[in-house]
Amino acid sequence: MKQIVFISGKGGTGKSTLVACLSQLVSNKMLADCDVDAPDLHLLLKGTSLAKEDFFGAETAKIDADHCTHCGLCREVCRFDAITQELKINAMKCEGCGACRLVCPVEAITLNIVKTGELYVDQTNQGGFSHALLDVGAEGSGKLVTAVRANLKKYMAGEEWALIDGSPGIGCVVIASITGADAVVVVTEPTLTGSKDLQRVLDVALHFQVPAYVCINKDGLNPEITDQIERYCTTNGIPVIGRIPFDPRIPQMLQKFKTPVEAGMDHIKTAVMELWNTALYELEAGNSR
Repeated sequence: MKQIVFISGKGGTGKSTLVACLSQLVSNKMLADCDVDAPDLHLLLKGTSLAKEDFFGAETAKIDADHCTHCGLCREVCRFDAITQELKINAMKCEGCGACRLVCPVEAITLNIVKTGELYVDQTNQGGFSHALLDVGAEGSGKLVTAVRANLKKYMAGEEWALIDGSPGIGCVVIASITGADAVVVVTEPTLTGSKDLQRVLDVALHFQVPAYVCINKDGLNPEITDQIERYCTTNGIPVIGRIPFDPRIPQMLQKFKTPVEAGMDHIKTAVMELWNTALYELEAGNSR
C-alpha cells in the first residue's frame, strides 16, 4: 500500500478538504488523519466504529512519600518546574525525562506510563479510516501519529493507497506523518504566509528524502503570489501537480458537513481529479524534488 501524505506549512490552506474530496473520488484506498492535536477529517466522513483504544505514550514521575527524605535534589534538577516545594509532582508540567529519578539518593521516584490519547479506526463510506485525539495538555503527539499510521497496516485489506491528512507546520507530528511515506503533497495558498511556510515544509520533506509535490489551493485569490510560488517550484524542480480554484462557497458547504464534490461543484471535482491523475503520473515517472 502506497502512502501519500498531504501536509501544509500553515493551517487553513484546505488540506483536509482536499483529502476529503479525494476520498470520494479515489477507489481502493484507506484514509488517516495524523493531525492528532486538532483532527477534523472525521467531520466530513460518515461511518461506524471498528475499534477504539486508549494510547499510553508518555511517562510521568511519581514520588513515594513514605520513602522520600525531602532532600530536595529532585526539585533542583527539574528543568520543567514540575516539582512543588512540597515535593509533589505536577503532572501537567512533568516531561518524564527521569532526571529526578537519577538524582534521588533513596530511589523514591519512579516513572509511570500514562494515557495521552485515544486511537480510533472507523469503517466509512470511503474506506477504512484511522485517526486519533491527543488528550488535553498531553505530550507525545508524534508517537500517537506513528500509532495512527500503524493502524493503517493493521486493518488494511489489500487497498492500494493510503491518503493521509497530515498536520500543519514543521514539528514532530509532521515528521512522524511523512517518514517512510511514498510521497508528500504540500497544499499551499497564494498568500504571503502561505508562500513562506511552503518553503519551510518543503525543506523538511527534502531533509527526510520524501518525494514532494505542490498543490496550489484557492487559485485565483492572488495571481501575483501564485506566479511567485510557481517560479519557486520550477527553480527548485518541484512539480506543481494541481491548482484548485478559489470559490467563496466552499466554506458554506463545509459548514453543512459537505465537501465540494458532494455539493456538486463540478469545477472543483475536475481540478481534484486532475491533481490525482498528475500525482500518479509524477509518481510513476519518478519526478519530484
